[in-house]
Amino acid sequence: MFEFKLPSLGADMDEGTLLEWRVQSGDTVHKGQVVAVVDTAKAAIDIEIWQDGTVLALQVQAGEKVPVGTVLATLLAPGEQAGAALASDTTRPVGGLATLSRPPQEPAPSPASAAGEATTPVPQSTTPVMPGTQARVRISPAARLKAQTLGLDVGSLLGSGPDGAITLADVERASAAQPNPSSGPATPAAATAPAPDRQTEIRRAIASAMSRSKREIPHYYLLETIPMARAQQWLAQANEGRPITTRLLMAALQLKAVALVLQRFPELNGLFIDGEFQPAPAAHIGVAISLRQGGLIAPALHNVDQLPLDTLMPALADLVKRTRAGSLRQSEMADASITVTNLGDQGVEAVIGVIHPPQVAIVGFGRVAARPWVDAAGGLCVVPTVTASLAADHRVSDGHRGGLFLAELRELLQRPQDL
Repeated sequence: MFEFKLPSLGADMDEGTLLEWRVQSGDTVHKGQVVAVVDTAKAAIDIEIWQDGTVLALQVQAGEKVPVGTVLATLLAPGEQAGAALASDTTRPVGGLATLSRPPQEPAPSPASAAGEATTPVPQSTTPVMPGTQARVRISPAARLKAQTLGLDVGSLLGSGPDGAITLADVERASAAQPNPSSGPATPAAATAPAPDRQTEIRRAIASAMSRSKREIPHYYLLETIPMARAQQWLAQANEGRPITTRLLMAALQLKAVALVLQRFPELNGLFIDGEFQPAPAAHIGVAISLRQGGLIAPALHNVDQLPLDTLMPALADLVKRTRAGSLRQSEMADASITVTNLGDQGVEAVIGVIHPPQVAIVGFGRVAARPWVDAAGGLCVVPTVTASLAADHRVSDGHRGGLFLAELRELLQRPQDL
């Protein structure tokens, strides 16, 4: 028997609220399967399980807020029998919050049923469902969270998504169509009251992680001005004849360039945990994305160094869309090995980031703008340039290596055809 615990989904997460179980007691699960949806301070996250097994008991009910590390469920390993697991674990505390005990004594099963049914104990409670529903409802995590905030019964909503799934837009339409009595849970005050609390949670989570970063990580900072004329020209040619929806953006070129340069500077790509640096196996780049309700989040794009630009661009667009809709996976929250922040579309000259622990570096890009430039012949001209920044952890690298990283990044962006 093994335990499925609430994972940490970043340095700014201390606890989470279980929104939904995607499995029930007795279900067989497989590695990588989404089994639960957990609300953090920033988003609703699909939680995956990383071992095959069979659900023995759900230890936390939907709606409960629990600390990171809490046992959410207990499972049987493949081939393990429930009776043997219970016999060996009846007195062991589960996560410090609950004790796994034997189920109530049932009448002895008939010989015919013993072979097929006696191996899985009957749980004391079934998977919790939303009020007013008798079965699991197909609904996105963001829509479920919004419905809970507004006090809407998801069982009464009509879905317009794939296979009738309820989307965030469906919840918002249902809320707008509701009558507005002078009192009761659906009044405007009741519907909007949780929003400030949500915003407060987001700001508190960000403040906690950034305070820890500045307190524990010895930052150093470097800036590099990069000419972007060749990148712009190549991008314009690559986008000729493409529909707007499939055009490449400069952000994709910058992400790919960072990922490729990291291959030569692995000390900037990884995590610092328990006093040791752990290099990442690939460039899993956290992309800083602003949230509509305020704050930001940096989920990971996986294996960016291996993705062609025509694959990277739609992957980036999809990640931004799902982040702002509150629909992310656990691996996207936990796997980032470096962060890239781009504030060019905000008109910012340069951005100097704060490292997101336990990462050891963050790369920033400002806006691409026409600026005075001295060319190789010593002539003065006007060239589009961008200011790239690097904030890195002095426990793992130093300014010399950081400077070489930015220099290589500059040179690679002069050869956009190599991306």
